[in-house]
Amino acid sequence: MLQSIRIVEIEGIGPGPFAAMTLADLGAEVITIHRAEAPEARAAQSANPLDRGKRSITLDLKDAEDLKVAKALIASADGLIEGMRPGVMERLGLGPAEMRALNPRLVYGRMTGWGQDGPRAKQAGHDLNYIGLSGALWYASLPGQPPVTPPTLVGDIGGGALYLVIGMLAGLMRAKETGEGTVVDAAIVDGSAHMMNLLMSMASVGGTVTERGQSRLDGPHWSRSYRCADGGYVSVQALEAKFYAIFLDRLGLSDDPEFLRQNDKALFPRLTERLEEIFASKPRDHWVALFEGLDACVAPVLPPAQSASDPHITARGIWHGAGEVLQAAAAPRFDGQTPPEPPAACERGAHNDEIRRELGL
Repeated sequence: MLQSIRIVEIEGIGPGPFAAMTLADLGAEVITIHRAEAPEARAAQSANPLDRGKRSITLDLKDAEDLKVAKALIASADGLIEGMRPGVMERLGLGPAEMRALNPRLVYGRMTGWGQDGPRAKQAGHDLNYIGLSGALWYASLPGQPPVTPPTLVGDIGGGALYLVIGMLAGLMRAKETGEGTVVDAAIVDGSAHMMNLLMSMASVGGTVTERGQSRLDGPHWSRSYRCADGGYVSVQALEAKFYAIFLDRLGLSDDPEFLRQNDKALFPRLTERLEEIFASKPRDHWVALFEGLDACVAPVLPPAQSASDPHITARGIWHGAGEVLQAAAAPRFDGQTPPEPPAACERGAHNDEIRRELGL
């Protein structure tokens, strides 16, 4: 479907590579700029399933000659995918302004958790933090239990609706080029399994097992939500060692011999219990203030109504409405445009006459 499209991907983790893999699955030519590493480091790594269908080039983007290669490659592309923190690509000389001056037709794709602006834009986080703060995580639990990822987002919306959108866009592009239509078979079983490739890719680093509660992200004490003294919740997903170190330091646990064994699965239940006791000792806002501005990968789990008043959410104008009647602004965003307030819903049959006139009926 996308055989005439070239995409350049700057190596990243998670959503960026997954998006590029999706485009490769649809027939696009995807060239990944991987980081240049020592031979022994490359030999120790197994192939990442998210790189399927791609070609790879290794470059050091801080090297002047390698940077010229990257710019030339981007100049030949239809699209670019990058998942750096805001400002990183600009400092490399590969920001949107520079690249679009070089290649005016370039579609510049930016994949981040918090967005390009707002108070949290340059702060570390992970999926659980983003959906916790946005309100998307709030209803994802039984009463009184810490929230978990909403099933409907994984199945109905993620595996079904969004894959239908992808298929429709691919079909429309193909039809525009050839005049030939297509049938889009967007099965939730297909799409939801396809999304599992991100989780299953962790098997290459020993991070995925069959038993629930024992995998890289669903078992550890540093990847879950915790109940606070006031009944509120916070999300914790301090995956990388450097973020986990900040998390421990803020809790006064940097010298605790058990907590220092971050990935010891035998300790996960015990350390989870200890963190449950710690977080249950203070209200949610205490923990929010304690971790404010830090790369500890901690964020509050908010209902949509409270999410709407969060400084980061407010700065980006995400939620519109009042009380329980809320609508989220359109996403993603485009250069120079702020999503307008969602329009009011039309009444049934309100445009019958108008449409008939346009059709000459």
